[in-house]
Amino acid sequence: MQDDDNIRKVIKLSREMLILADEGQASAEDDGCRLLFGIVQDCAYKIRLEAEREQRSHQRNGNGEES
Repeated sequence: MQDDDNIRKVIKLSREMLILADEGQASAEDDGCRLLFGIVQDCAYKIRLEAEREQRSHQRNGNGEES
């Protein structure tokens, strides 16, 4: 189902965002960069949480594939 594929892509994207945020935090040289990557990290966690919630909803309703 296309929705399930898109949800998996969102979860993958959130993982990539978290990796980028970690790398950015590690190499940040000023407060502005640390703030930026903190925001990226926060958004990635929120995106992942919502995508996983929707994925579980699809599974409970029999609309989604197990993954």
